[in-house]
Amino acid sequence: MAQDFRRAKYIKIGWDTLHRDAVMLSHRLRGKGPFKGIIAVARGGLVPAAVVARELDMRLVDTVCIVSYDDKVQRDGEGLVLKPVEGDGTGWLIIDDLVDTGNTFRQLRKMLPKAHYATVYVKPKGADVVDTTVIPIEQEIWLVFPWDDDPPRAH
Repeated sequence: MAQDFRRAKYIKIGWDTLHRDAVMLSHRLRGKGPFKGIIAVARGGLVPAAVVARELDMRLVDTVCIVSYDDKVQRDGEGLVLKPVEGDGTGWLIIDDLVDTGNTFRQLRKMLPKAHYATVYVKPKGADVVDTTVIPIEQEIWLVFPWDDDPPRAH
């Protein structure tokens, strides 16, 4: 079921807050490896993955590209894989900014079952597919990241 974006509760996340929370994620990930590299879920996972890579002194960073939102409408079910990654995920750390319904991580777990899955923010519907996280968010709250447009206004 698609979310009604005009009635959602919004929280704007600034660059400083996102950076702080990604550093906290890095601290939680210490000792959970060793990881041979990071796979960022494009696009939202790119910024947190860069912070985590720097904090954990990792140089090998790749991306997996999945479209799970289209024109501000959340898609139900599986997303469209634009760029997969090879292997079963052994030794890899998957990073995303937010796990909402968990559909993207569920789809990735089919592709990369042996990876470690981490996200900065997680909502209840997706919590079961996350190995490491920092900030729980209520399901009905919509996070507006620094790279996002301002949320639509209710009429």
